[in-house]
Amino acid sequence: MAGPPIRPPVKRRLEDRGRGRPAPHVRLGRAAEEAAARFLQTQGAQVLLRNYRCRCGELDIVARCGEELALVEVRSRSSEAFGGAAASVDAAKRRRLARAAARLLQERPDLARLRVRFDVMAVKDPLGRAPRFEWIKHAFSCAAHRL
Repeated sequence: MAGPPIRPPVKRRLEDRGRGRPAPHVRLGRAAEEAAARFLQTQGAQVLLRNYRCRCGELDIVARCGEELALVEVRSRSSEAFGGAAASVDAAKRRRLARAAARLLQERPDLARLRVRFDVMAVKDPLGRAPRFEWIKHAFSCAAHRL
């Protein structure tokens, strides 16, 4: 006795769930990235790209800081219970960031001439009036990772 065909579940983007409003963690992430980009600009950085995506991963913010190219991973957490935002950039995430960076530099040779650094920007209370920032420059090196 065969029933109706089984259909695979429909994949929906996080933004599509609910009544067209983004999920709370998506709103938090977007607000953190926006606040971080504004903060970087106040510090003299030139934001070149935001949310660069490729098969390998995603780079939240690509900014030029003098003669360095800062690849900034933006993190925000509603609680510090599990080590905070900066501690959430684990080895697997660092590998994905390094691979995405290699891909970006292949696509954009004009950026490849700059020294590259990986930064982590922890944003506390990005939806509030006065978000707080912890900018960890040179947070990790990709020399230990295979690109």
